[in-house]
Amino acid sequence: MSVSENAISDKQLAHGCTSNDRRSQEALYKRYYNPMMALCSRYVRNREDAVEVLHTGLLKIFQNIGSYDEKKSALITWIHTIMVRTAIDFLRKKNPMTQEVEWTEAIEPEIQASVLVDKSGEEIMNFLKQLPQTTAIVFNLYVIEGHNHKEIGKLLNISDGTSKWHLSEAKNQLAKLIKTKAIA
Repeated sequence: MSVSENAISDKQLAHGCTSNDRRSQEALYKRYYNPMMALCSRYVRNREDAVEVLHTGLLKIFQNIGSYDEKKSALITWIHTIMVRTAIDFLRKKNPMTQEVEWTEAIEPEIQASVLVDKSGEEIMNFLKQLPQTTAIVFNLYVIEGHNHKEIGKLLNISDGTSKWHLSEAKNQLAKLIKTKAIA
């Protein structure tokens, strides 16, 4: 990215994109490609699908940039929200997330968070790719993105209890995968 592209504020970038200015669109793409691609890759398991989600998300961004309000959030936050929803929509179309699970506090196992502490982000992402899709998405939304179970339920069209169950499953399965790798 050139020095002049770096000097453009997010507000100016958004305004240029609203006017369908090709240079502003290219600058937005270059500025946010890496975080957008990393986000898509966390949700979608193969690169081709991640690129498809990225392109679909970019179309949504450029089509809806007029609704961006810098008073409500930073541009990257607005982009992030669109990309997460685009990835979830993509996954829903590919594999509907219809599994409902009843959750009770009594069955929640004690999770040893210390197992994950020593692992790099890349290692955890590789382990997440081995989990069932919905379980990995719930872990991603709750642990990495910071959403609560109610928000996750709305995003995925599942109950809060099902979200809690998937999070518990993710932690259990991750702990098993990490222990198995440590033994191997």
